Amino acid sequence: MKPKMMTSVAVGAILASGLATAAAAEDLTLCWAAWDPANALVELSKDFEAQSGHNMSFEFVPWPSFADRMLNELNSGGQLCDLMIGDSQWIGGGAENGHYIKLNDFFDANGISMDDFIPATVTGYSEWPKGTPNYYALPAFGDVVGWSYRRDWFERPELQAEFMDTYGYALDVPASLDQLKDIATFFQGREIDGTTVYGVSLYTERGSEGITMGATNALYNFGFEYENPAQPYDLEGFVNSPGAVAGLEYYKELYDVGAPPGSSNWYMGENIDAYRSGQVAMSMGFAFVWPGVHADTNVGGDKSGYFANPPGPAGQFAQLGGQGISVVSYSENQEAALEYIQWFAQPKVQARWWEMGGYSALNAVVDDPSFVGSQPYAQAFLDSMAIVKDFWAEPAYADLLIAAQERLHGFAIAGEGSAQDALDGLVRDWTEVFEDEGKL
Repeated sequence: MKPKMMTSVAVGAILASGLATAAAAEDLTLCWAAWDPANALVELSKDFEAQSGHNMSFEFVPWPSFADRMLNELNSGGQLCDLMIGDSQWIGGGAENGHYIKLNDFFDANGISMDDFIPATVTGYSEWPKGTPNYYALPAFGDVVGWSYRRDWFERPELQAEFMDTYGYALDVPASLDQLKDIATFFQGREIDGTTVYGVSLYTERGSEGITMGATNALYNFGFEYENPAQPYDLEGFVNSPGAVAGLEYYKELYDVGAPPGSSNWYMGENIDAYRSGQVAMSMGFAFVWPGVHADTNVGGDKSGYFANPPGPAGQFAQLGGQGISVVSYSENQEAALEYIQWFAQPKVQARWWEMGGYSALNAVVDDPSFVGSQPYAQAFLDSMAIVKDFWAEPAYADLLIAAQERLHGFAIAGEGSAQDALDGLVRDWTEVFEDEGKL
């Protein structure tokens, strides 16, 4: 059956006077990745069901298969999903290929302002083209790469004394990437409580996006740029600048001096497993893992602390994660799906979302005076969200990502060639993609 496509007038007609007034009770399916925040959203959404009369179903796909499964669904015009919480990189394709409905008129009619959300999440999750007020998603889950660390190990007097003697400064949260590498080196192969431990677990995975989501946290802070800020898609001298080369060399050095043996293909699951099992002193990870770390019987509570990605010589940045929630254009239940967006955007719902383990991007939540003290990782989340950068969100992002994965992993993890060779090759790869896209 052909889906009923909503005009901008119809979208604007869903007014804020009541959730169940605009559409009859319908079943809605929300599609997302299978992870802890999705389970929290199921619980949160029970309030929407009670208020609206709509029944919610959920299609959750494990992260390794999430992109393939859901992008195939969108590209085929499938009607499984009424609502999609898609990765930030999908926003360009979602907009240009007509997968997501544009939400501007709906936002205006319902008093939903993008000024009310953390600016980086609006740019990262909602806008296309970037930097324009054209919105295809509501920020749903703020996320960013940061760090967990074994505070209980850092605070041991004998380790503090040895570290001071060795490096000449206190063993504490690293104030720079150089200090982070020192600390990783210090813990590498050390025996703690009868167990050999290692310095740091890093994102190194090659098959999907892991090495790119990891290495960029060094690349950005040494001067890497995706393109010439004054000329879109001009890559030479920005992707492969001397600073970018130094950043990739740093990431390889950090892996070489501080990573556990056998960690050449690790991503989210492996990293957090290594940390929770007491193998590493520090763990790179998206902020979504922090509630689980805090609750863990082995490393939780006061045993762990959290910090934003440290600065490098060219500044302090961190890789953006997270997603926006969009209404799928092929859905036959778009009016009801918009009611869900309207409900989810409410400050009281967003506050509860944070309490349940979701990372709200609403300013009213994160700017509340009680926010910093609400969780031990709240300050690290705020600090991290203030410094984010993101990967390409072009419709061809998958081809851009495949090239980055191959080039970055080849040098930093597999030790092939030089960092300069890797980034020069990436310039050639990305240039070819943009030529094929008609952007050059």
